[in-house]
Amino acid sequence: MLAPEGYPIIGFVAIVALAIAIGASRLPGPWGIPLYVFAFCAVAFALWFFRDPARTAPEGASKLLLAPADGKVIIVDEIEEEPLYLKSPAKQVSIFLSPLNVHVNRSPATGVIEYDEYVAGQYLVAWHPKSSELNERSQLGLLHESGRRILFKQIAGAVARRVVYHVTVGDSLEAGERFGIVRFGSRMDILVPTDVVLSVQPGDRVVAGETVIGHIPDTPQTSN
Repeated sequence: MLAPEGYPIIGFVAIVALAIAIGASRLPGPWGIPLYVFAFCAVAFALWFFRDPARTAPEGASKLLLAPADGKVIIVDEIEEEPLYLKSPAKQVSIFLSPLNVHVNRSPATGVIEYDEYVAGQYLVAWHPKSSELNERSQLGLLHESGRRILFKQIAGAVARRVVYHVTVGDSLEAGERFGIVRFGSRMDILVPTDVVLSVQPGDRVVAGETVIGHIPDTPQTSN
């Protein structure tokens, strides 16, 4: 299965590859072989990069915090203030996606979107400490049934130059549900209230929509 967001790029690469192959066919002897190989590899990479494999959320996902992206956990930390949506101290998990990872993004929790902002910005490398504040990004706030607010950000990196998402204020999401994609290398940040119990640490590899990264308490949230 392919991500629909990749269709224009796949089509463009296929047209260029066809032109290269036609040119290669006019070269004498074996001189066209490297061009044939290049054209084939270009199309194969485009198809592979925009793959969109099916994912199955674990049982009881509505009470869980799931990884919203494939990749490597690079930050697990507590921050003093998140004024965008949580408006309180928070725990942060950051996931780095290399160009080799699946780049389809999935909701980290079940709830309703209450906050939706797109920010044009710079293109620092995705693991840079300031990339979550300065890079192009989406910022989505989700209200969980427990009353807890969860903020997650698609962050474009030095290679990724486009974040795409398909939800807005008022939309409901299930944990693990597909909501967008970031093209090429990028980063995902998840910010949650301090009483959410995280179950990952830096260096862990996670799979979007399947890996449990935290547990959301059943009890209503109390003031911090």
